[in-house]
Amino acid sequence: MLLRRSHSLDSAIRSSDITPQEAFERYRRQRRVLIGGAATLTARALAASYIPDVFFPSTTVHAQALSTAPGKYTTSENQTPFAKATHYNNFYEFGTDKSDPARNAHTLKTRPWTVQVTGMVKKPQTLDIDTLLKYRPIESRIYRHRCVEAWSMVIPWDGYSLSEFINYCEPLPSAKYVQFVTLLDKKQMPDLPGGYDWPYSEGLRLDEAMNPLALLAFGCYGQVLPNQNGAPIRIVLPWKYGFKSAKSLVRFHFTDKQPKTTWNEISSQEYGFYSNVNPQVDHPRWTQSRERRIDSSAFPRTIPTQMFNGYADQVASLYNGMNLKRYY
Repeated sequence: MLLRRSHSLDSAIRSSDITPQEAFERYRRQRRVLIGGAATLTARALAASYIPDVFFPSTTVHAQALSTAPGKYTTSENQTPFAKATHYNNFYEFGTDKSDPARNAHTLKTRPWTVQVTGMVKKPQTLDIDTLLKYRPIESRIYRHRCVEAWSMVIPWDGYSLSEFINYCEPLPSAKYVQFVTLLDKKQMPDLPGGYDWPYSEGLRLDEAMNPLALLAFGCYGQVLPNQNGAPIRIVLPWKYGFKSAKSLVRFHFTDKQPKTTWNEISSQEYGFYSNVNPQVDHPRWTQSRERRIDSSAFPRTIPTQMFNGYADQVASLYNGMNLKRYY
């Protein structure tokens, strides 16, 4: 298989290019005018552009800024405005519609918060979230983010390499995989959908998790994570479809067997364990060769999807010799 090399990671983004929060109201007024005059556009385009008036708890309760330094890994592409990135989300614990998480996630309590380390590690333990925040300097990385539903964003995430945390956990030589487990609390998630094997779980091979691109994220756009984006701690894996980047994590479990993952268990024909972005392997119900980029334009624009979401130079070697149409 031929992979096109990309040098887009070499260009840094200036902090001045990031859409500031204070532009929310002006932005929303402008979008309403544009949307009001676009009655002939499809409902899908409208849904991706609409910014509802909802209470946004995390930016009011935890408004402190993260102290970040520019990261090595970034992209120079136009960023998705903060308002869109925080109001068009998948977070099924707070509803299955894209606008539901921003509307419902105010019930999520992010303090106190602890994270368990279990399984094949030298010292199983429970860690406080603030201990993890202080463990390594936080850096900002502007990543492409591709959803399996064929839409994408460009988001500045704040955190440090997942490999740093894994080294801290000291997995045993026999450990080959790490599983990520999300919070399950029906009091905080009163509208938890039925038909799913909660809690939500995801996983990686350890060599994937140790890749420098894999990010343990605590914030975005220079502030702590909004609830609807996975507060207070999540994974960001820019070369994989978005559902692999598990949110609101409470446990890291190290094992020698491929762990069960939520979407793979629900429908293995649609959602593989690896879930690498691959324009050559379509979802059974739609093509993956193109995507709708949600950015500062009034409506999403359609662009070609890149292999590994454009990160082939960094991750393709992880899958040498694998049939990526079989191990999708």
